[in-house]
Amino acid sequence: MRLTTAHLPYHVVNAFTDSTFGGNPAAVMLLDKWLPDSQLQALAAQHNLSETAFLVQQSRESYALRWFTPIVEVPLCGHATLAAAHVLVNELDAGNGPFHFETRSRGTITAEMANNRLAIDLPAMVVESHQVEEACAHALGAKVMSAVRPIDDPWQVLYELENEEAVRNLVPDIKAMAEAVAHCVIVTASAKKADFVSRMFAPHLGVDEDPVTGSAHCMLTPFWSARLGKTSLSALQCSARGGQLECSMAGDRVRLAGQAVTFAAGNVIAPVF
Repeated sequence: MRLTTAHLPYHVVNAFTDSTFGGNPAAVMLLDKWLPDSQLQALAAQHNLSETAFLVQQSRESYALRWFTPIVEVPLCGHATLAAAHVLVNELDAGNGPFHFETRSRGTITAEMANNRLAIDLPAMVVESHQVEEACAHALGAKVMSAVRPIDDPWQVLYELENEEAVRNLVPDIKAMAEAVAHCVIVTASAKKADFVSRMFAPHLGVDEDPVTGSAHCMLTPFWSARLGKTSLSALQCSARGGQLECSMAGDRVRLAGQAVTFAAGNVIAPVF
């Protein structure tokens, strides 16, 4: 099969922050049509960010959307979805939405500009209790108070720690964690200047620590909503880069709102089939 060289536009966007060097960076690439999966994965590996979002426009406000880490496609990524909406609104003049993102594993996700914030609408995760793995607890090096996991697709597990300081000061053994479990590890606790804090580790996906994780808040939001008896919550993900999210429950959906900043834009020059 003959290869041709294409100039593929991309943007790097920091999501859930108003800082040039904060939040969670994601690459966003709007394609004319889908490339082979191997090339999508190669592009994501080259970007070497926690996720790259690929979009193909289907109609005026509808886009097919997929997310790749440097080593694998994932079923859901919130920060790269927010980044994609930011690119449509602020870089491509596509309006303020709502935009409808058609995904392979999570149905339709909507995004729009509202109250000077980008907001994305995601499915809330229904959870059940989870038995804490001894090897994972050892890798965390912290006391785990409780744990829950999604009933339908336990690709992420939530571990509640004693307090905010335990989350902030956590220094897990990433290698041991990767050997202990084959799911993302989310740690959380109630907070002083927000309703809750969290961090997220996914070494089995090629992401030792994710700076700000929208998908994790599909579980964190209903978890803390039930604990605190409120439907609107403020959240801090206290990674080194840090990020802020406004979270709310709406039936079986979670709405996440935040800011985003374009960090870079350009063209990938690459062979395509």
